[in-house]
Amino acid sequence: MATLLAAVPLSSCRDRSIPVGQAGQAGQAANTEGQSQQGPSRLDTILSRGKLICGVSGQLPGFSFVDEKGKYSGLDVDVCRAIATALFNDPEKVEYRNLNAAERFTVLQSGEIDILSRNTTYTASRDSSTGLEFAPVIFYDSQSIMVKQNSGIKSLKDFGGKSICVQTGTSTEQNLSDQMRKLGVKYTPVVFQDVNATFAAYQEGRCQGVTADRSQLVSKRTTLPDSENNVILPVVMSKEPLAPAVKSGDPKWADAVRWIVFAAIEAEDLGINSGNADQMAASTTDPNVKRLLGKEGDLGKGLGLPNDFALRVVKQVGNYGEMFDRNIGPKSVLKLDRGQNKLWKDGGLLYSPPFR
Repeated sequence: MATLLAAVPLSSCRDRSIPVGQAGQAGQAANTEGQSQQGPSRLDTILSRGKLICGVSGQLPGFSFVDEKGKYSGLDVDVCRAIATALFNDPEKVEYRNLNAAERFTVLQSGEIDILSRNTTYTASRDSSTGLEFAPVIFYDSQSIMVKQNSGIKSLKDFGGKSICVQTGTSTEQNLSDQMRKLGVKYTPVVFQDVNATFAAYQEGRCQGVTADRSQLVSKRTTLPDSENNVILPVVMSKEPLAPAVKSGDPKWADAVRWIVFAAIEAEDLGINSGNADQMAASTTDPNVKRLLGKEGDLGKGLGLPNDFALRVVKQVGNYGEMFDRNIGPKSVLKLDRGQNKLWKDGGLLYSPPFR
């Protein structure tokens, strides 16, 4: 973070007939302006370093998972790869850091990572008091609960006197408490910091249910030895918009990340994919496509990025639909339906502001 300018002296403000209260505001404005102008942005630091440091889970198939060969994959991972491609024209210029839910925000705030791309819910408190700056939502989710098929449990009310496994340091933990308090159901939370420990305890029968984002339940169910004997109840406990995040206070870096993500969404909206991106860039007469792919205007330059950053991303990582399909959609083990994650014109919630 850049060094703050010294506050404007009150005496000089009085000389200009500015009331003392407004003088303080003037000093704060000067500080803010100086903060945005002095010192390098994180974007500059990353470019000088030559690689992106990305915080992920590493334990959640479909979102971020590392296999026995050390290869990372998933929707969250593809966000990291897209950013690296936009910056370096190489999706492999990423260093991944596996983080649990309890430590992820501290590690981001300390500057150990450049971006957090770890199935994190966008909330008011995280956007303010926790000091995060969220990128666009990449997956609209909801919280549910999974039980054994022979448990006889059909709803949250059936958990009276029973225990539920939940990961601590997550919005999931508070949502569960809120829902049960609203229903007047007394239950026992069994909490763990690690997601694998949470689901292992459930598998061992230490709790009668396990709660998480619905996508996480679908993902972790595939890793259980008797996956077919586990049922996700038709319960919607909360809204869980999942989005990458950076440390607040660096608008240049936040804007770059934001518009790289938007570029993947806009590319799908305009019918641009990894197979036709070069052809579209060379032959299109659509000014919207020209601007997005850097063939017209200087949108990339204005963001501190190469003008063809979106073309790089789509060619090497794909548009949003391609990322979704291969990681969590029909071409994946999870086979999740697009649902709310369809484009706006298809009845979903995904929408990019105009590239102009």
